[in-house]
Amino acid sequence: MSATTPVASPQWHLFVPKLVTILRQGYGARDLRSDLMAGLTVAIVALPLSMALAIASGATPAVGLQTAIVAGFLISALGGSRVQIGGPTAAFIPVVYSVIAHHGYDGLIVATLMAGAMLILAGLLRLGTLVKYMPQPVITGFTAGIAVSIFSSQIKDLLGLDIDKLPAEFLPRWQAYASHIGSLNPWASALALATLALLIALRRWRPHWPAFLIAVVLATLATVLLQLPVETIVSRFGPVPRELALPHLPSFDLARVHELLPSAFTIAFLGGVESLLSAVVSDGMIGGRHRSNCELVAQGVANTASALVGGLPATGAIVRTATNVRAGARSPVAGMAHALFILCFVLLAAPLANQVPLPAMAAMLLIIAWNMSEIERIRQLMRSPPGDRLVLIVTFLLTVTIDLTVAVEVGVVLAAFLFMHRMSEVVALESHVGLLDSDEDDFTRARREVNYDSLPDGVEAYRVSGPLFFAVANRIEDVLRAFGRPPRVFILRLRLVPLIDASGATALGNLVARCRRDGIALVFTGLQPQPARILADMGITPDGSSLRYAEDFTAALALPGVAAPAAQDPASAQQ
Repeated sequence: MSATTPVASPQWHLFVPKLVTILRQGYGARDLRSDLMAGLTVAIVALPLSMALAIASGATPAVGLQTAIVAGFLISALGGSRVQIGGPTAAFIPVVYSVIAHHGYDGLIVATLMAGAMLILAGLLRLGTLVKYMPQPVITGFTAGIAVSIFSSQIKDLLGLDIDKLPAEFLPRWQAYASHIGSLNPWASALALATLALLIALRRWRPHWPAFLIAVVLATLATVLLQLPVETIVSRFGPVPRELALPHLPSFDLARVHELLPSAFTIAFLGGVESLLSAVVSDGMIGGRHRSNCELVAQGVANTASALVGGLPATGAIVRTATNVRAGARSPVAGMAHALFILCFVLLAAPLANQVPLPAMAAMLLIIAWNMSEIERIRQLMRSPPGDRLVLIVTFLLTVTIDLTVAVEVGVVLAAFLFMHRMSEVVALESHVGLLDSDEDDFTRARREVNYDSLPDGVEAYRVSGPLFFAVANRIEDVLRAFGRPPRVFILRLRLVPLIDASGATALGNLVARCRRDGIALVFTGLQPQPARILADMGITPDGSSLRYAEDFTAALALPGVAAPAAQDPASAQQ
């Protein structure tokens, strides 16, 4: 083997949990204190959320707490993300509710076990990197659709309607609301609206306070002191138990497995996608890089364990993960601590949750649904090309009215056909332009084509060749990781990019935000009309400092502040 031959990293490294890596690097008392405080902060947020999410899914509050404890601990202990927080999430609500309505709670346990096995297999087959091929309009479409489904599921408790069994389907559910509107409970409605107003006020004026916990405590005190005639956790579900369920295997046969296979696939798909998206978000917040396949294996193990104790499906929770980062988490120990703090609550103080009013829980879930809807992202995508807008709208409508799996399948197929149509136009007009070489990561080939001997100190440059669409857009975000240290100026040469779609524009927008945060001056050169128009439509425009445009590479080097100061001659310096 020659000295210049690169040595391939062992494949097992892809499955080493981040916890092991952190402990090998050194973990001290100061790190432990930071992680414990972050874990306590997240537990305060997760405690009411876990119960509310379980109730909205058609399960009991105790099930939500057990899921947060068991799955939350294992996702952090075995996962490939440094600060990921796992547990029940709002994205599962419509899926879980539908499975329970059609197959019973035992059916959900079997489906979750199957989903866990699927996630483990997907991780071992190294399918974690495939999430990068998911188009942004599809992701936004099904996320917004799930938000609408969550909102739809909470009207009963929000208004205190007397409905014995709420349909799982969207349209029949609203028909049930309309036919039972006469049973509206004004006390429940008033309590829900007051809780909602309090949550909005706390988010606006005291964003760092634990708004959910404060709202739930005050709503519970109002219900008990004023003896409000509203449903509570104990009146609908009975007392919250002070122990965890023991592991047990459900009974099932091949016919049952075949019947539940589509539901299991939906749970596995949603769990995998949301966990990896959450890991990407946390990477951006801490400047790290997760191990996607290790994360999938951890999600699979966590969902299997959750099912064995009668829990719900679980995945990485973006909001709780962000809270964990902001609270100062340094390692997966924070996520493990968050699960242990919830366990302490269950063992020592679970009866305190018995009097929590369900209208207050419904108000919390309305806030969650609003956060999931990504209104600003939808507005941005609605300014994208017509094809991307069609994919967004179709995925959204199918998620709300039909099924998440069908929505994603149709959305991805539509995006693929749209891409093929665009590529046919590009080949006809720019037949000499080739796609980025997918065999070389981080734009290695493009980087070799730049003469770095001519670049001033602290200036780096890349050239992108070919259409910047959803299948290659994620590689833009890996560019800055190729540098040993952040450059002073980063030039991105785009003259050979004839076309860009919404995912490509989103990736460039993320690059702009990353450079602005890191103090890197970014320059785009040679923008063609179509990419320039799409970037402008989606709000990505030069501001003269953090982002500038140049006609070509030479013009970029001539921009003020780009070229390094010329070295001063010693003789002239003495004159």
